[in-house]
This record gives sequence, C-alpha cells and structure tokens, in this order.
Amino acid sequence: MGISSLGVGSSILTQDVLDQLRAADEAKYVSPITAKITAETSKQDALEVIDASMKNFIDSIDAMGTQTLYDERLTTVTGTSVAVTAAANSDIQDFTLNVTNLATKQIEQSASFTADTDSVSATDGQINLNIDGQNFTIDYLAGTTLKELKDLINDVAGDKVDATVVQVGATDFRLFISSVDTGTTQNITITDNTGTIDARLTTGLSAIQTGINANFTFNGQAVTRTSNNITDLVTGLDITLKEVGSSTVSVAQNRDDIMAKIDSFVEKYNSAITELNKATKTSKDLADRGAFAAESTIKSMKQAIEDMFASVGGGVGSLSDYGFDIDKDGKMSVDKTALETKMDDDMDNVQAFFSGGTFTKADLSTVTLTGAFVEMSTIVKKYTDSGEMLDGLNDSISESITDLNERKTKAIERLDARYEILKKQYAAYDAIIAKLNNASSMFIEMANAQTAAQN
Repeated sequence: MGISSLGVGSSILTQDVLDQLRAADEAKYVSPITAKITAETSKQDALEVIDASMKNFIDSIDAMGTQTLYDERLTTVTGTSVAVTAAANSDIQDFTLNVTNLATKQIEQSASFTADTDSVSATDGQINLNIDGQNFTIDYLAGTTLKELKDLINDVAGDKVDATVVQVGATDFRLFISSVDTGTTQNITITDNTGTIDARLTTGLSAIQTGINANFTFNGQAVTRTSNNITDLVTGLDITLKEVGSSTVSVAQNRDDIMAKIDSFVEKYNSAITELNKATKTSKDLADRGAFAAESTIKSMKQAIEDMFASVGGGVGSLSDYGFDIDKDGKMSVDKTALETKMDDDMDNVQAFFSGGTFTKADLSTVTLTGAFVEMSTIVKKYTDSGEMLDGLNDSISESITDLNERKTKAIERLDARYEILKKQYAAYDAIIAKLNNASSMFIEMANAQTAAQN
C-alpha cells in the first residue's frame, strides 16, 4: 500500500486497520478462486504431459499395426563378390552367386598428340561417333584443338560416352573415349564424314579395354548380363557384381526392425501408464493427490488402455500368447524368445494377429482378423484424435480457467470499490474524531486553569 495520512487525526481509523479488513475479505472472496485457478492450471499442465505421452504411444501402436513393417526385408551377404538389396515383400530365400568375370566398358584411345592444344583439322568438318549401334554427328571448325574436340564429344554424346584428354608423357597427349555402359555391344568407332579430321582420331583409334559381358552363376545356373548391376534376375532384388568370387546371400524378414518397433511400443506403453497412474493417484494428502484423481475422462482412458491388453486379438488369442506380460505394477514387458519362437513357427499368423489378415487356426480353418494393434489404435484414438475426449477435456479446463479469472477480476474490482468507499468514510470519521479530541482538550485545559486559580 502507498503512504497514507489516514488515522493521523485519531490514531484509531488507520490504513493498517483497512489493510487487515481487506486481507480478511480477500481470504474469503478471492483466495478460494485463486486456489481453484491453481488446481485447474495444474490439470492443464498435467494434461499437456499426458497428451504428449499418448501421442508417442499411439505412434508406436500404429507402427506395429502397419502391414509394411512385416514386408521389410534384410539381406545378409557372406563373401565380397556381390552386394544385394531386397525390396519390400521380396521372396524370403537363400542362394549362391559365383562371379566368373565382371562386365567392362569399352575404352578407346587416339594416337599421340604433342599437346592438348594441337589442332585436329585445318578446315571445318564433321565426324560420326558410333557406340552400341547409335550414331552421333559432331561438327567441328577449322583449328579445333584436341581439348575442344573432347568437349564437343561430351556435349553431343555425353549420355553414352565419356571423353577426356590424358597426358601420357611430356609431349604425349591422347584422347580417351570410354563407354558409359558395359558389355560386348559398346564398340566405339569414329568415322570422318568430310575427310579433314586428323587420322590419329579415326584409323589411329585403338581399344585399350574391350567391353565384355558379366558372367556368373545363380545357384549353379550360368547367367550372362551386359551390366554389373542386375535388377531382372530375381523379382525385388538389386544385385551388384563387385569382384570375381563366390558369395552366399540370405534374404529374410527384417526381424531387427520388428523387434525395435516392439521395444518402442513397450517403452511408450509404460511411459503412458506411468503418467496416467501419477495423474489419477488418490490420496488423503492433497499434495500427493493426482491432478485427475476425481476426473472421469483420464480415469476411463487409463482403464481402457489396461483392459485392451486382454481384450484385443479377435478371439484367437491374446498378447500374452506372444510373450507380452503386465506385472503387478502395471508395467509391460515382452519375452522376445517366446515371440521369436512364434515367428519361427508361423510368421503369417503372427503378422495376421498383429496387423490383420488371414489367421489359420489349429484345425486349419481360417478367420480374417482386424489385427491386435489396429484394434488398440481404434480404442486409444477415441481419446487422442483431434476433437476427441482429450481435446474436449482440455477445452473444458481452458474454459474453467477463463471463467475463474473473470470471477477473480470481478471480486477484486468489488473489493477495490468497497475499500475506496471505506477509505473515504474513515477519513471523514477521522476528521470528526480529531475535532472532538481537540474540543475535549480545550475543556480539560479550561478546567485545569480554573482549578489552579481557585487554589
């Protein structure tokens, strides 16, 4: 409060008295609203943590429920002669590749020039470059240098050949032309259309490497290809021949990725349950009580998540059949050995149980399942999706905080007005009391003076 002269005249109706009265009224009318705002804000903060945890949880559920997770393939190559990648849903298999020779490019070199600036023709002209049966017409001008001709070749036929000038010795410069592709069809010839090009580039052109096809065996079957990169041998496989030698290749389901997603699901489940347990904890001690101990939405969501462990599965089993377990504290774990055994016994059934599809029962009858993780997703998204229950709860809390703040503002405004009036009243009363005190003092002095005169 600012410095006030209130009470100077009487020493009774002071500002301190008003402050005490104001504090009592604030405790009665304002503090309860402030306490409710604090409680609602605590709910809002707790809901923000829960919402983040639930978003992570639903992401981990959806990752387990997608069919593509089980279609991913992992290739293992024993040996150094090949590299192999497998597209999703490729056939699971093992095979041997024995590389006899790699496919090579055709490389031609010209006869020697003394410098890369040597002219290749005294007049304008034209040459034809042929590779793999395709012709490229290249025009040149009088005085075109060896280096400039190299650039012209690359500009016109760069998709099929690579041309470069190499300094072999101090005064030995040669034009090298290499095929972009490999194989026996990559022969390169240069024909002079006008008869003015330097013969060192035509009849002087010689092969320093002949293009040949790749030869290898697939499980003992001889195969020939023009390229070392092979995508048409086995559907879904991209094979690169690297060197002569034998390699064994295994194409398997990417179990590592599946297990990583399972680990993530278990981690996110436990994180979500931990936050929900904290938020719904009941206690006589207010400080220890959860922000949503008495709130139905969060409690029902927690119950739904706990119940779905046993409820999902389409009637052909439960998550516990696949190694999942919930302990007495509500924490989830997974026995990966048990899960791996299930996968080894019948991966198709595991995939159908997890993400949906045709499930074959013990009696060989079949049933179409939605998928345990797809069912979980549907349950959880009733709470987490945009516009669903958590959003509704958040909106309700926000509205409550807004309403409480408005009530608090109005309560403070009413007290401000009340105590402004009281202050004025106290000031008036203080003035009256001061006058009475002054009059009383005067009568006392007069009485004292009269008494003194009589004595």
